[in-house]
Amino acid sequence: MSDEKLICMRCDKEMVPEKTNFLYMKFAFNYDLPRCPQCGQVYIPEELVAGKMASVELELEEK
Repeated sequence: MSDEKLICMRCDKEMVPEKTNFLYMKFAFNYDLPRCPQCGQVYIPEELVAGKMASVELELEEK
């Protein structure tokens, strides 16, 4: 991810990296993602969705 600052559209606050937990088909994993310190809105970059999350989804669905 770039060093570009991300701003929450809801709160107009700068997002900060924070461990974010995901649960999918009873499997949990976490990833550090930008999160709004006020409302908790999370920014998930496209490369994460199309890459890591998509491969985890395929692996879990094949089981």
